[in-house]
Amino acid sequence: MAQDAAVMSAALRAFEADRGRRQEELDRRTQEVFRRLPRVAEIDRELRGTVAKIMVSAFDRDTDPEPALRALEQHNLALQRERAELLVGAGYPYDYIDEKVQCQLCQDRGFLRDGSPCRCLMAYYTREQNRRLSKLLDLGGQSFDTFSFDWYSADVWPEYGRSPLENMEMIREICGNYAHTFGPRSGNLLFTGPPGLGKTFLSACIAREVSDLGFSVVYDTAAHVFHQFESEKFGRENPYEEDPDREINRYLNCDLLIMDDLGTEMLTSFVQAAFYRIVNDRLLSRRKTVLSTNLTVAEIGQRYGQAVRSRVEGEYQVLPFFGEDIRILKRDRG
Repeated sequence: MAQDAAVMSAALRAFEADRGRRQEELDRRTQEVFRRLPRVAEIDRELRGTVAKIMVSAFDRDTDPEPALRALEQHNLALQRERAELLVGAGYPYDYIDEKVQCQLCQDRGFLRDGSPCRCLMAYYTREQNRRLSKLLDLGGQSFDTFSFDWYSADVWPEYGRSPLENMEMIREICGNYAHTFGPRSGNLLFTGPPGLGKTFLSACIAREVSDLGFSVVYDTAAHVFHQFESEKFGRENPYEEDPDREINRYLNCDLLIMDDLGTEMLTSFVQAAFYRIVNDRLLSRRKTVLSTNLTVAEIGQRYGQAVRSRVEGEYQVLPFFGEDIRILKRDRG
């Protein structure tokens, strides 16, 4: 899985902040106990110092350290029992001032021995990624479980040979399977059809599920994506206060890129070239893409060139959306 550097950086900051807060709380509890129970402080100092003193003494005499180690073990156990009795007697849990490891896998370091992120750190990564996605998508309310078929007619549309309801049941199943089983062997999807039929909703569902699996997901509108490319190429002012190079790297290298509203941007030869680069580079690197547009496949070819159309037709599963605009139906039904 590829991690987004900016997301991982923010995840690490949150991870370290939480670890720091836990340490501050432990320090507070420790100082509280030491003030009330000075003997506990003495025991802690003795426990920290006995190992070094006994080992140095044993090796200085050039003797077998085993008897000293056994004596040390018995002495330390006695100290620990006394410490626990003092704490419990004062109304504290016996381990009230013990440092507790939250994650046994990485010992709260965030990374495993091979250098890969631990699952505890990846939980922070997923939360940060979903927070960023939620700025553009309603991840809280948009999920496969809340997807409603109530707005799709059961009447067959002759030009499609099926009803909008039947069509959306099929699309919902395809998208659900795509999200739940996302991985290196997944394909690419093209949502095509008029506005108000659920394309963005299903994009949010996919983004949420794939992010929760630990993959890097970037969702953005086509207009914003192309603006970043233009800012990087021509040095144009970027009102979004973002680093175009970093954003382009995210678009090209994330595990899943979801581009919404393709075709609503102002068309230029540079936009055509940028879109070809996105489609082609991500196919070559076997990274997955979901495109959402009001254009047909033929219109995509007319707008962005036949080379793009060829790649989309050959490498994307095309999912046509049709039916009545849900926004209008909701308005009319009050």
